[in-house]
Amino acid sequence: MTDEIIRGAGTPDAFTLCLNPLSGPDRPWTEAQNAILSDAGLSAARATIGAWPGYAPTPLVALPALAREIGVASLHYKDEGGRFGLGSFKALGGAYAVARLLQSELSRMLGRAVAMDEVIGKAHPDEVSSITVCCATDGNHGRSVAWGAQTFGCSCVIFIHATVSEGRKEAIEAYGAEVRRCAGNYDDSVREAQETATREGWFVVSDTSYPGYMDVPKDVMQGYEVMAAEAFEAIGTRPTHIFLQTGVGGMAAAVTALAVRRWGRERPRIVLCDPDKSACWLVSIRAGEPTAVEGDLDTLMAGLACGEVSSLAWEILRDHADAVMGLTDDSAVAAMRKLARPEGGDPAIVAGESAVAGLAGLIAAMSDEEARSALALDADSRVLLFGTEGDTDRELYEKLVGMTGDAVRGKA
Repeated sequence: MTDEIIRGAGTPDAFTLCLNPLSGPDRPWTEAQNAILSDAGLSAARATIGAWPGYAPTPLVALPALAREIGVASLHYKDEGGRFGLGSFKALGGAYAVARLLQSELSRMLGRAVAMDEVIGKAHPDEVSSITVCCATDGNHGRSVAWGAQTFGCSCVIFIHATVSEGRKEAIEAYGAEVRRCAGNYDDSVREAQETATREGWFVVSDTSYPGYMDVPKDVMQGYEVMAAEAFEAIGTRPTHIFLQTGVGGMAAAVTALAVRRWGRERPRIVLCDPDKSACWLVSIRAGEPTAVEGDLDTLMAGLACGEVSSLAWEILRDHADAVMGLTDDSAVAAMRKLARPEGGDPAIVAGESAVAGLAGLIAAMSDEEARSALALDADSRVLLFGTEGDTDRELYEKLVGMTGDAVRGKA
């Protein structure tokens, strides 16, 4: 068997599967990885986020009928659509990183250690109002940063690239942020945000990391681990496989990191899922090093339209992601519709276009004998998925699924 499988080129069901020769259950958890994400960091994130008004674990939904249809023993879907009213898991990362940054800056300004309770309680409004945070976004991360800035009292500027929808732009503006549209793709907007912040004395709160910018993205990823911890505690029996959509890789790395720390050699197989039009993880795993994808990255899965992997995520996923798949936009839309119109008694789920690459990857792999064998998928497999957003672009969701998110929720 080769390390790469390509099926159905040019068709809606096309996929590419590339195995990672560097990964495996025997790969060690290194000190460098523990410096990125750790149990101590997770405890701090859970204590902070758990104290925010409106915090509650999001549901882990069992989908037994869909599991039977696909051909696996069990299928669980962590539904992040209701997280803090923001519609996605990003609420855990960006807002937490804003709080941590404000805690650090206030400690510097006041010449003493400032407690997180002071940040959450807005104990220093004048100092906080002098701080501006910014980031680049495809939509959901910017909404989280804007919400965090509004919640804790600092100013916020969000950079979006050329193809981010007006609906996503307006959703960010609703939290009081100034939104600036840039030419080019997501990676261009990342660079513009950093250049502007350097010039203006602002603070970048990014969910991707790059040389010279590592500390804040660690906090973002540590916030994401809260989602993974909730899922692992709720699922009971250890899953055999976790399929994860990628983007820059911060969420996938956070889930993977906790899986490795929790289960060690018994960890589930980790399968990354890229849009085929922005498959930065596919080309990087194939090359054995971070490799950029050029061009407009014009995938329907807007939250995953990233051409460069996060440096921190690479440190984790190069060792512990077992495979990566490239998937079509059509397969994502089919997965959205399948969740919205379930059969066999499963609950209906509102899943946005960037939430379903993991499910699309599972369906594609189970449809192909060679892919099933390569990933050790069979009728005894227990699969965990992370549904990272709901209908965060409601107009687009209705267009793709053929019914509104509210109508789907009414069926649940």
